Amino acid sequence: MCDESKPVDGEVNDNKYFSKTAATDAEVTFEHRSAPPETRLYKKRWVIVFLFSLYSLCNSYQWIQYGIINNIFMRFYGVDSFTIDWMSMIYMLTYIPLIFPVALLLDKKGLRVIALVAAALNCTGTWIKVASARPDLFPVTFLGQFTCSVAQVFILGMPSRIASVWFGSEEVSTACSIGVFGNQLGIAIGFLVPPILVPNVDDLDELAAHIRVMFYITAGVATFLFVLVVIVFQERPDIPPTHAQAAARRISPENYSYTASIHRLLRNKAFILLVITYGLNVGCFYAVSTLLNRMIIEHYPGEEVNAGRIGLTIVIAGMVGSLICGIWLDRSKTYKQTTLAVYLMSLVGMVLYAFTLDLGHLWVVFITAGTLGFFMTGYLPLGFEFAVELTFPESEGTSSGLLNCSAQVFGIIFTICQGKIMDSFNTLAGNLFLCAFLLIGTIITGADCSILIYLGISPKMKVDFNHMVSFVVRTSLFFIYARSGIVGTWFKYL
Repeated sequence: MCDESKPVDGEVNDNKYFSKTAATDAEVTFEHRSAPPETRLYKKRWVIVFLFSLYSLCNSYQWIQYGIINNIFMRFYGVDSFTIDWMSMIYMLTYIPLIFPVALLLDKKGLRVIALVAAALNCTGTWIKVASARPDLFPVTFLGQFTCSVAQVFILGMPSRIASVWFGSEEVSTACSIGVFGNQLGIAIGFLVPPILVPNVDDLDELAAHIRVMFYITAGVATFLFVLVVIVFQERPDIPPTHAQAAARRISPENYSYTASIHRLLRNKAFILLVITYGLNVGCFYAVSTLLNRMIIEHYPGEEVNAGRIGLTIVIAGMVGSLICGIWLDRSKTYKQTTLAVYLMSLVGMVLYAFTLDLGHLWVVFITAGTLGFFMTGYLPLGFEFAVELTFPESEGTSSGLLNCSAQVFGIIFTICQGKIMDSFNTLAGNLFLCAFLLIGTIITGADCSILIYLGISPKMKVDFNHMVSFVVRTSLFFIYARSGIVGTWFKYL
């Protein structure tokens, strides 16, 4: 397929804006050369990243398709809510042991092999589910979901690698955001479509027919995308897009030690702090998404469709946030400042959502959920790109794999704990549980930035922790005060 990629006329990447580490690497590499190697950008880079986004979308859609109609699948398969929660958590659980061998495979075999395996597994899982639309076949539907969850392991580490292999240094953050965009759009569709395709009807035969239609549509889309990946997806462009990629191509795979790379990353203090904070933030998002149906139905019975729309609002707002953050990073390169600001606003959004969920007005929940999604989901590409900035020239697949592994671990812990807290107390207690960990993540993110200042990586950055903590405390106290009756009464009369 290489001969189909044509360079864009006049689109020659001169790489004026390397990151500090990348610039140093390039200077060392080309120090004694009379002229740097040729670099070009190809139009096909957009086809590659959008095709990846599409099959990532198809896979992530299935992550939440059971959880968003939790009560319906409970009745259809005759299982409890915790069992249906595992239909989402299996995505998190399979990722943890498989990410390291898959990251190694990505480094050894490259993008095309990983893309083919991901699309094939995703397609297989959807057809297994087609055969499971009977009340006595829950193990079969779980097997299909498990197969799709394995496919996810081959997907989540790809955006930063595709961005670095195919795109210029001024486009990397935007390309990474587009890759994450597909995943988030799939989750958005997963919130919206299942409640529409599978209404809460009493007749189990009619319900089975609705579920079967949903599974067939998913299988058809997955099959079409698998065929596209086989035909279209290309390993890399003929001519590298950046000097850094040109240097990376000269490194023989035999000279690359995956174990040594892991050890170097684990000794990078700033990166380890990022792994923890990324896991806390994204883990909270996973918990909110998995338990959203239960939270909404508890306060607004019979509103399964609106629960899906609220989930859609969270993700759509987050997709806008992701794209804005990606474009902003490409122009400003202010990774540390932007990461801290978005993390802080994720905490504020979670506080808003927690204290307005039970006010009795769905429109208020839509607004606060959208605010939460804009910042919490918008944080995803920030984490990937900040990791690449901190760990260059280590493999993007390895660094993003560690980030996602942390997110899956915290996602399982937070989902189980918040579910149990909701069962024992109420939804407010469960959401405050997440707020506490987002506060911890915000503080650690601030500490991460301070370490970078100490190391001399960002001498211009100054963070006023007193103002940051004061802002969070004032916001939290306002909503605590609101629940005492005064402000809350005003909301109820709107």
